[in-house]
Amino acid sequence: MSGEYVHCDPQEIASLFLFEKLTPQQLGQLCAEGRVERFEAGPVYTEGDPASCFYVMIEGTVVLSRRVGGDDIEVSRTSQRGVYAGAMQAYLGDRVPQTYTNSMRVTEPTRFFVLPALAFSDFMQEWFPMAAHLLEGLFFGAKNTQRAIGQRERLLALGSLSAGLTHELNNPAAAAVRATATLRERVGKMRHKLAVIAQGHYSREAIADLIEVQERTVERVAKAKATALSPLEASDREDELADWLDDHGFTEGWRIAPTFVQAGLDVDWLEQVAAAVDADILPGAIGWLNYSVETELLMDEIDDSTTRISHLVDAAKQYSQLDRAPTRVVDVHELLDSTLLMLSGKIGPRVRVVKDYDHSLPKVPAYPAELNQVWTNLVDNAVFAIGSTGGDGTLTVRTAREGDRLLVEFRDTGPGIPADIRGRIFDPFFTTKPVGEGTGLGLDISWRIVVNKHHGSLQVESVPGDTRFQVLLPLTAPEPGTGTEPGTGTEPGTGTGNAPGTETAEEPA
Repeated sequence: MSGEYVHCDPQEIASLFLFEKLTPQQLGQLCAEGRVERFEAGPVYTEGDPASCFYVMIEGTVVLSRRVGGDDIEVSRTSQRGVYAGAMQAYLGDRVPQTYTNSMRVTEPTRFFVLPALAFSDFMQEWFPMAAHLLEGLFFGAKNTQRAIGQRERLLALGSLSAGLTHELNNPAAAAVRATATLRERVGKMRHKLAVIAQGHYSREAIADLIEVQERTVERVAKAKATALSPLEASDREDELADWLDDHGFTEGWRIAPTFVQAGLDVDWLEQVAAAVDADILPGAIGWLNYSVETELLMDEIDDSTTRISHLVDAAKQYSQLDRAPTRVVDVHELLDSTLLMLSGKIGPRVRVVKDYDHSLPKVPAYPAELNQVWTNLVDNAVFAIGSTGGDGTLTVRTAREGDRLLVEFRDTGPGIPADIRGRIFDPFFTTKPVGEGTGLGLDISWRIVVNKHHGSLQVESVPGDTRFQVLLPLTAPEPGTGTEPGTGTEPGTGTGNAPGTETAEEPA
């Protein structure tokens, strides 16, 4: 938007704090290259447009806003003379994207000193060469440091996840190994028992009856999982089975009774076995059936263990998004579940996890691997907060629909975030964790991923015992050209220029 040109008075320009140390000659050059414009209430420039001018307010009221999702969020409103905005990094040239990082409007007739970006860059290089070099070094040095520490934080998170995954895999793998060794022993005993039966004087019909009983027993074992007994019920049934076995001449009924109970067998089943085979072979039949039952239970254990391992591997693939497109339509609940599973070792037994999911929510367009990084950072912070209280706590992960956006909320029962630091938690390198336990980039990275890459928002509400980090994601992909495109590296509150001498570096794309 173009305003009304008015006379540029060097003395008035000199009254602005940015220019108060300039010489009369320099002030004259500023007025020659720049101009004073008067804008009526309305927009001055729009976020994302080429940054063609540097604006310094002489009088009036200015409002700066940032686009978050489909909304323009006000980040600054001031009437202070001399505040500046616009092409503040023109002196960096084409090494960074020269676009406006916010939108500016005025709420009343307002006058600006307006300097073309190229002229601003030339003046910086000519009048303040050492300052320009220092600012360049500060800008790129800070970004390189931030990038290096961000990479380290990702590696630390990967190491923590790898340790957790190793722990989670070790339990079912060890169980499968133990079950396999025991199974080999039981199969050997079955072969021996089969040889004994083959050498005995059993009729064809008796062996056929025994095989039929074995088949029915295996079917009972397969159904046992659906009818789990309480510990008291299981103990009573073991006593009943042990008594029956003792009464029928089986000398070690107490030893095999627990196996039969685990397999879902009872006295009625033993009575059926007794009725199906001759009394003289009943003890041998019971022993044979015991090996069959143990074999089935061991195979079930191996199946459960290997299935658990398979699920963990699937969760790891889901978390890392291996062999997946970088952006696609995803179910956020699958991402959340894989992250919680990967972090289960770190979460530990003292944190109760509650999933309050709205499964009617649609899939959303996203960068799933990067959203998993957001979930990891927020869960890690919640677990740390709960742990800092020295007691148990609850982490609630909730999903819901809010208008045209999808909400993912992480709520913890930790001590809360003090009001005096709440406004800084998204700043790079700010952390409340002890030295060596945090880099201060987790929330900064999360903010970039949610806001810059997904055109969503990330906000926090906190009181002692109830802290909620809320991620809002658009349900549909943004229209081309709206919002901040991935990779611009804008930060919360950066580039506002709403205080004397403030200028936060932007990351080059």
